[in-house]
Amino acid sequence: MTGLAKDARIFVAGHRGMVGSAILRLLQQQGYRNVLTRTRKELDLCDRHAVDAFFAKEKPEHIILAAAKVGGIFANNSYPVEFVRDNLLIQTNVIDAAYQHGVKRLIFLGSSCIYPRECKQPIREEYLLTGPLEPTNRPYAVAKIAGIEMCWAYNRQHGAQYLAIMPTNIYGLNDNYDLDTSHVLPALIRKCHEAKINGQKPVTVWGTGVPLRELLYVDDLAEACIFLLADDNAMTSLTAPEHLPIINVGYGEDLSIRELVKLVSEVVGFTGEIIFDSEKPDGTPRKLLDIGKITALGWKPKVSLREGIEESYHAYLFTQHHA
Repeated sequence: MTGLAKDARIFVAGHRGMVGSAILRLLQQQGYRNVLTRTRKELDLCDRHAVDAFFAKEKPEHIILAAAKVGGIFANNSYPVEFVRDNLLIQTNVIDAAYQHGVKRLIFLGSSCIYPRECKQPIREEYLLTGPLEPTNRPYAVAKIAGIEMCWAYNRQHGAQYLAIMPTNIYGLNDNYDLDTSHVLPALIRKCHEAKINGQKPVTVWGTGVPLRELLYVDDLAEACIFLLADDNAMTSLTAPEHLPIINVGYGEDLSIRELVKLVSEVVGFTGEIIFDSEKPDGTPRKLLDIGKITALGWKPKVSLREGIEESYHAYLFTQHHA
């Protein structure tokens, strides 16, 4: 079943980010002894010469590519150049270097925003490229779609085993709580907390509160990545040349932004007024992933939304106390 030896040389690109750090923690907990990491200062993944030098020296056997330029609606709207340019550079350099240096398997982390804005729900993998994208994050989505196509191209042309994982909205330990660049859940946690300690002042939320969101705790995503990388049968079938090498990883249920705000308020202890600013964009109306493919292989999420929000709030308080 497993094709991942405990002494395998596994490169986790982006190990300081939320997803990469969760993958690194879990690999270490599971006893993998040769996990390779580099900070951005140590290795600029946008620099092809530096990437090649790293691969030549360290000779990784497997890669989990979690490094990316990420952010919420505001960040995507404000910095479209960085979101398309940096992500194209990172994934092109790493995926091609993986092939050039004989890497056996690669997991490429994408995003559910690759799917059309008005997509049939729940979203199946084959719905990719069946309609227009959400304009607010199109540069990021197009870059990620290019990464999927790269993986498929190497699988078809060179017999590689490169698999693209499409997670839903991720949250948890090491999340980004910057209100200008964060995603919806960490932004809500911070806004509700700050409003609570400032005397229950009103909290303003972007949009109408109507859009639906699916949220997955980051440790569940990390487990899915390692589960797939280590499964010989899954990697062989999912990366077969005739198949688009893409698999959804999600929670399997969604809720409205309005319901999410209520849940966050309860966990944080905020009892003040919530104001929905309908002048601000809603983003995609709904993004519920069909996770039938990965659950059929034996994986399923373990952390409930309330439990995950409680863990996230505790992590946020910890970062505030140690800032």
